[in-house]
Amino acid sequence: MHNADLITPQHLTRQAVIDIRPSTPQQVVSHPESLRLPYALGARARQLGWPDAAIDIIDDDLGLTAASAAYRKGCNTLVAQVTLEQVGLLWSYDVTRLSRHGADWYPLLDLCGYKGCLIGDGDGIYDPATVNGRLLLGLKGTLSAWERHTMKARLTAGLIQKATRGELALTLPTGLVRNSQGQGQKIPHQEAQARLSLVFETFLQCRSASTVVEVCTTHDLILPRRDRFGALVWKAPRVAAMLSILQHPAYAGGFTYGRTRTLRREANQVRPAVTRLPQEQWRICIPDVDPPSISWDPYRQIQVMLKDNHAEDDRHKTRGIPRPGKALLHGLVYCGECGHKMVVQYKGGTRYLCNYLRQPYRTPVCQYIAADPVDTRVVDACFQALSPVELDGYTQALAKRQQQAERIAKAHAQPLERLRSEAA
Repeated sequence: MHNADLITPQHLTRQAVIDIRPSTPQQVVSHPESLRLPYALGARARQLGWPDAAIDIIDDDLGLTAASAAYRKGCNTLVAQVTLEQVGLLWSYDVTRLSRHGADWYPLLDLCGYKGCLIGDGDGIYDPATVNGRLLLGLKGTLSAWERHTMKARLTAGLIQKATRGELALTLPTGLVRNSQGQGQKIPHQEAQARLSLVFETFLQCRSASTVVEVCTTHDLILPRRDRFGALVWKAPRVAAMLSILQHPAYAGGFTYGRTRTLRREANQVRPAVTRLPQEQWRICIPDVDPPSISWDPYRQIQVMLKDNHAEDDRHKTRGIPRPGKALLHGLVYCGECGHKMVVQYKGGTRYLCNYLRQPYRTPVCQYIAADPVDTRVVDACFQALSPVELDGYTQALAKRQQQAERIAKAHAQPLERLRSEAA
């Protein structure tokens, strides 16, 4: 039985709740008819005997997916009203709009059946407390979950197929836009392009993102960024913004897909956590698709430098960034006895020591080595190796320094040119 005969006077003493939930924000904006149909259910509820004051419309979940009810405010409000026996009829344009996950759907059926709440949609009215009503609603819930899985699999397959050709229109970083053919191209903004090139060139010289931020801050240089509407804005440099520029492969002209992995969402999380994957684990990587600001080989060199600069260099076995202190070989010395990375100790004199096995196995320190004799030998060996090309190296260093100064001077002049152009 799934008709209006199931409605009793006891049901009419409670509220008739209409749940409205388009799945995505695009449906809310671009498909207004998907909203008009559910809102029209109020007239149907009045025909069945509910007065206007007893009809409640819950539309707090507009644009939210039904994959989970944990973060849906409207769904939680609905469950609370059913629990308090305030709802006589739970109405939706399609019961599959209530939930697309069995772990949320079947407890809702049990609750409605226990509290005497009917469930209705465009096909009729069901009583979840009866065998037939429970069977039909259970089948609809199962089909709803299966339909979500098949739609997601079909859309994902088409998306990946397009990504393998490098034609998937992913969001481009600051400084790049798509033309009418969907191809990426540089924006016609000379100052923004020059500032991005300056970031890459400065990093290749100083080898540290924080040092690039320091250089920009010292010379009062700001970075081109995008606001929430996609417009170009200029902001003070931050380490996070600098890393997003240095790590994005689109600046090297590459198309990539699958650079991140979505972790399992916890019950109290509105959005699932996302973790970045190393380059060798990217699903798709196609170089030379868009016009580059830097070639692919220097880009890969930058990624190696960033990996070496990881703060937890001892645990990750990377070289780390240069650190303050007298020792010259911090992060570069490995123990000749056990092969593990050595650390620096300044207490009682500068020393290199190997204590990698001490913490997990409580073994004694492998060895201590005085740093001063080692550093002296390394400096002498370095000067001996550079002596044949000392003059050339000095000339090249001066040339690079002069080029850096010219680029910074040009970066200072470009904002003035832009302001003059805007004033004109």
